[in-house]
Amino acid sequence: MAELKITQSKSAVGGKQYQRDTLRTLGLKRIGDTVTREDRPEVLGMIRTVAHLVTVEEVK
Repeated sequence: MAELKITQSKSAVGGKQYQRDTLRTLGLKRIGDTVTREDRPEVLGMIRTVAHLVTVEEVK
């Protein structure tokens, strides 16, 4: 499976609680934080929830 590099690019301040919770679940705490996750349906759903706050790259 491919891996996804997820970087938080915008602040969650002023966002909805479920969006802040999703960022925390992904492992992102502040702008500029980067995590690597497997390309799985659960992760893609979380990314879709906070797509406006993160940037995603595919890592081989």
